[in-house]
Amino acid sequence: MAKKKSVNKNDIITWYMDYVLEHDADPKTVFAFSKINNFEEAKFYEYFASFEAIEKGIFEAFFTHSITALSKSEDYKIFDARNKLLSFYYTFFENLTANRSYVKHVLDKYKSDLKGLKMLSGLKKHFTQYVSELGIQMLDIKQEQFEKFQDKALKESAWLQLLLTMKFWLDDTSASFEKTDIFIEKSVNTTFDVLDIAPLKSVLDLGKFLFKEKFQMN
Repeated sequence: MAKKKSVNKNDIITWYMDYVLEHDADPKTVFAFSKINNFEEAKFYEYFASFEAIEKGIFEAFFTHSITALSKSEDYKIFDARNKLLSFYYTFFENLTANRSYVKHVLDKYKSDLKGLKMLSGLKKHFTQYVSELGIQMLDIKQEQFEKFQDKALKESAWLQLLLTMKFWLDDTSASFEKTDIFIEKSVNTTFDVLDIAPLKSVLDLGKFLFKEKFQMN
């Protein structure tokens, strides 16, 4: 009997993706899947509770690999929030493109409604946390309830933008997915232009000044 392989999380993910693409279906059982790939069934459960968990883990891995690659860049570390998010998008979609056959296989049938897809729930958790830590400048209003609403609105809008970009990429037939790159640049820049609070801050500062002056004159 052949000696069982020593495997890690990435091995299992890779074998699972290959199996799905080759058979156009999930493996029947974990036992059968581990036997085909010559590793102990117990090793599977060290990393995943089910095949559904692997599907979620795959998209989480795309995120993690993207962040790992970006963290090695000295330029990325000094970028502002806008350029960090742009860099993330380009890196993340490079990872998707490297695995396009699998991603299209599992997402094509859901692309009209990706929002509530369970397999993307882990990606959403990681991505929205990442966005919240970018330091995107928001209105400084000392009101806890408003700040919570503002933070939630930022996370949800960023997530919807990522899903919209994924849907665009799934349908993109341009060479090297150049249209997706253009879409990323325009959509992220537009979002930050909309979020640009400098003009609004100026209006608020003017309002405070006029209010103060009015009371002083009275």
